[in-house]
Amino acid sequence: MNRRKKLKQIIKRKDARGKAAQNSNKPKYISKADRLKLEVVEPKSSDEPV
Repeated sequence: MNRRKKLKQIIKRKDARGKAAQNSNKPKYISKADRLKLEVVEPKSSDEPV
Protein backbone atom coordinates (compact mmCIF):
# COMPACT_ATOMS: atom_id res chain seq x y z
CA MET A 1 0.00 0.00 0.00
CA ASN A 2 1.43 3.35 -0.89
CA ARG A 3 1.69 6.18 1.63
CA ARG A 4 -1.16 8.28 0.27
CA LYS A 5 -3.60 5.41 0.26
CA LYS A 6 -2.63 4.38 3.77
CA LEU A 7 -2.94 7.94 5.15
CA LYS A 8 -6.26 8.41 3.38
CA GLN A 9 -7.53 5.16 4.88
CA ILE A 10 -6.42 6.17 8.39
CA ILE A 11 -8.08 9.59 8.11
CA LYS A 12 -11.25 8.02 6.73
CA ARG A 13 -11.35 5.56 9.65
CA LYS A 14 -10.88 8.34 12.24
CA ASP A 15 -13.62 10.39 10.58
CA ALA A 16 -16.00 7.42 10.63
CA ARG A 17 -15.34 6.86 14.34
CA GLY A 18 -16.07 10.51 15.07
CA LYS A 19 -19.37 10.34 13.22
CA ALA A 20 -20.33 7.09 14.94
CA ALA A 21 -19.88 8.67 18.37
CA GLN A 22 -22.64 11.25 17.87
CA ASN A 23 -24.86 11.81 20.88
CA SER A 24 -28.48 10.89 20.48
CA ASN A 25 -31.49 12.71 21.87
CA LYS A 26 -32.89 9.55 23.40
CA PRO A 27 -33.28 9.68 27.18
CA LYS A 28 -31.07 7.32 29.13
CA TYR A 29 -32.77 3.96 29.80
CA ILE A 30 -33.84 3.44 33.41
CA SER A 31 -34.73 -0.10 34.37
CA LYS A 32 -38.06 -0.91 35.98
CA ALA A 33 -36.37 -1.74 39.30
CA ASP A 34 -34.52 1.58 39.31
CA ARG A 35 -37.76 3.44 38.53
CA LEU A 36 -39.44 1.76 41.50
CA LYS A 37 -36.50 2.71 43.74
CA LEU A 38 -36.71 6.32 42.60
CA GLU A 39 -40.47 6.36 43.17
CA VAL A 40 -40.01 5.11 46.74
CA VAL A 41 -37.36 7.75 47.44
CA GLU A 42 -39.18 10.60 45.70
CA PRO A 43 -42.87 9.80 45.27
CA LYS A 44 -44.64 11.93 42.68
CA SER A 45 -47.28 14.10 44.27
CA SER A 46 -50.64 13.53 42.64
CA ASP A 47 -52.34 16.30 44.63
CA GLU A 48 -54.20 18.22 41.97
CA PRO A 49 -56.53 21.06 42.90
CA VAL A 50 -60.08 20.06 42.06
